[in-house]
Amino acid sequence: VFIVNDMLRFCLGSQQGLFRVLKAYTQFRPDEGYCQGQGPVAAVLLMNMPAEEAFWCLVQISEHYLPGYYSPLLEGVLLDSRVFSSMLKRACPLAARHLRKHGVEPLMYLTDWLMCMYSRTLPFNTLLRIWDLFFCEGVKVLFRVAVVLVRMALGSSEKTKECDGQMETLEQLRTINVKNLHEDAFIEEVCAVSVSEREVQRETEKELEAWRSEKPHSPFDPRGRCHGYRAAWEQGLQEEEERKRRETESGNLTLPHSPARQPSSSSSGGLKKPRGGSRSQLDFLRAGVRKERREGRKDE
Repeated sequence: VFIVNDMLRFCLGSQQGLFRVLKAYTQFRPDEGYCQGQGPVAAVLLMNMPAEEAFWCLVQISEHYLPGYYSPLLEGVLLDSRVFSSMLKRACPLAARHLRKHGVEPLMYLTDWLMCMYSRTLPFNTLLRIWDLFFCEGVKVLFRVAVVLVRMALGSSEKTKECDGQMETLEQLRTINVKNLHEDAFIEEVCAVSVSEREVQRETEKELEAWRSEKPHSPFDPRGRCHGYRAAWEQGLQEEEERKRRETESGNLTLPHSPARQPSSSSSGGLKKPRGGSRSQLDFLRAGVRKERREGRKDE
């Protein structure tokens, strides 16, 4: 809604690029195919990078950051809606009680937020700041944003009194005042929400246990998902160590690669608005997909 003008200008010049990226993903993962929620995500990526890089970034998001979000059964969204429901009870009990009272399930309002990564909800400048945080810290940022949006809509008794039914409550969640979504103030509120990676993992474990009791044959398991750039860097180191171990065992030794430089702790802020020629955390994602790009070309 808020980025419609930017999207229109983008589509006039890059509609074919968007089509190519989404079609490439269906060929890369034919078992999953195209999911409508990937369209807005790919469009925002194309606003920041060439089509090939946007494709590999979409692969990273779909497979490592948000596994199961775009699968045929949407297992990732279904499970994370349960995780968020538990978090909301602690973060904003008034809103949680109101939603439960009027039968408003998390999936009724959370699906679009999560699958599109708020690209159809937030103003464009605010969206880019949120994505910076997401690539730094992972899915917990999406949960924090959802908590802030629900608080803005239903965080006081005055606001809940205005919504005396399910439809009124959903409309309140869909029509948050844009003045409250200005990037600086909004980011400050998001960062103030107490949702840690450990809490996300704990709630995921709990909900996954219930999930498996209901769906014993489901192979879905999101516990290995990427929780930000540092986790991606550590995963890369582990894969490199595993590769060296296999080569040592097979006797096929190669020259060692240059050691990866550990990102400094100060680089995880991601809160400063890019200016001029400065770059955002999307550039980290570009670097992170090089390995998959090389592997994809080898498979060809």
